[in-house]
Amino acid sequence: MRKSFLSLATPGVQQLRPYLPGKPVEELERELGISGSIKLASNENPLGPSTKALEAIQKHSGSINYYPDGGGYKLTARLAQKHNLPTQCITLGNGSNDILELTRAFLTPEHSAVFSEYSFAVYPIVVQAVGAKANIATAYLETHSTMPLGHDPQALLSCIDDSTRVMFIANPNNPTGTWLELDVLKQLLDKVPDHVIVVLDLAYNEYMDEALRPEINTWIDGYPNLIVTCTFSKIYALAGLRIGYSISTPEIADLLNRVRQPFNTNLLAQEAALASLDDKIHLTQSVSLNNAGKKYLQQALAELGLESLPSMGNFIAINLKQEGLPVYEKLLKKGVIVRPVANYNMPEYIRVTIGTAEQNQRFVKTLAEVL
Repeated sequence: MRKSFLSLATPGVQQLRPYLPGKPVEELERELGISGSIKLASNENPLGPSTKALEAIQKHSGSINYYPDGGGYKLTARLAQKHNLPTQCITLGNGSNDILELTRAFLTPEHSAVFSEYSFAVYPIVVQAVGAKANIATAYLETHSTMPLGHDPQALLSCIDDSTRVMFIANPNNPTGTWLELDVLKQLLDKVPDHVIVVLDLAYNEYMDEALRPEINTWIDGYPNLIVTCTFSKIYALAGLRIGYSISTPEIADLLNRVRQPFNTNLLAQEAALASLDDKIHLTQSVSLNNAGKKYLQQALAELGLESLPSMGNFIAINLKQEGLPVYEKLLKKGVIVRPVANYNMPEYIRVTIGTAEQNQRFVKTLAEVL
């Protein structure tokens, strides 16, 4: 009898479950034989990418027979300029998710990593895949006055031990949308021991109020154990091209680049990201669209008698006060794709991406119908 390949995998991988992305529109319509569906499941920018990014893709599409610049010289230089830091502080990734995975450089089966419950699903995948231990911090209670289910800094600190090498903090957090104020975040970083690498995941940073965004260059200078991860998937609307980056000290960036795959960011992604950085109008329009949509959804949900978590992202987590999966499935049948979050141990919640005004109105109308 042939030996099971599962038994050949490392113990951590044997226990893993694949990451489940939001359901694609094409898959839903193929399964149900419907059309005109909308997807509000994966926190994508409904405005679409910058026209400058599309022009850059068109301009450079004839060169895809060549490998990209493995170090991404032009994009790295532009990002260094943006953050007023040396180029040696930048590491490019196949989305910021790629950078999160590169933190395996600091983890072994003898080490542990800390993150909060209700955090991004990739954190436990990264930790478990290398056989490291996950020290999961208890989040604030659902009854917390300002940040229900949000990060509890004291709980995060209490999970650190001598074996801890990495701490993941998403701000704002996915899937809850909750956040830490800048002074609270700084106080947390001040108390983290030097032997712990702090990964500050800022995937939704541009959607936050400006007063909540850290001055990354000064933070890198003040916290040499800090890795800040950023992405072009969200507000820059380049999710399909998979491009992100991290900012850290040159010493940490050097370690990340040692385990980074060759040519991990493709040519068109690099050029589109470079062009996107120069389109301030697109950025402003994306923030305005999101803020207006968030205000509308929060008011509409309240009128339906539904509670939602505070959010600084481009999504809202909604407490249905009943199992979320059946509601999600009913919405699917009406061509509205949202995100069930039972896999985050939030079975009574669904997460909805803030869309266009038309998409938001359709979601509210359809949710009212299925409830």
